[in-house]
Amino acid sequence: MKLENPDVRYLKDIENVVFDKEWLKEAPNIELYYMYRNLERRGSLRYDITVIPAQMLGSEFVKTKGHYHPKQYGELYIVLEGEAIYLMQKVNEENEVVDIYAVEAKKGNYVVIPKDYGHITINPGPESLKMANWVYDGFQSNYSLIEEKGGAAYFYTINGWIKNDKYSNVPDLRFEVPEVEEPKDLSFLN
Repeated sequence: MKLENPDVRYLKDIENVVFDKEWLKEAPNIELYYMYRNLERRGSLRYDITVIPAQMLGSEFVKTKGHYHPKQYGELYIVLEGEAIYLMQKVNEENEVVDIYAVEAKKGNYVVIPKDYGHITINPGPESLKMANWVYDGFQSNYSLIEEKGGAAYFYTINGWIKNDKYSNVPDLRFEVPEVEEPKDLSFLN
């Protein structure tokens, strides 16, 4: 599969969710990651690939902007190369975080993004992260809460996990394990 014509996410596209504001003041508008959409289809599901080169955003590991899923749509990620941390959080009606966890995944691992969760993908490794995902083609990402709060409830930095002080009453971060096989039934995606 030849990857061509990606959507490119630049630093300026995610600057309001970057932890290291001092670094950001002088940082050039670098390319952060590349999204190749709709490379394959399974009915109403589309297959995308995202490539996140290894780099630092000051003291923070490179990451995606992050978004929430509507209540009716999940997502399935597959790590093709490198390693990833998927940070997932759920909020209640008052936009308070009621659940937050991370999944550390390596090549060949699968990670399910549950319906009604927000998520950010982090590349903590020394090499490019290449991951694929299956998602409902009509799905629309919701970036508003993550933008409003300046990121997820935690940032992953060279000093470890740091709570985002723009959230109140954040639960402790827990860790879950990835799946080692693709789920047989993908109906949870739509």
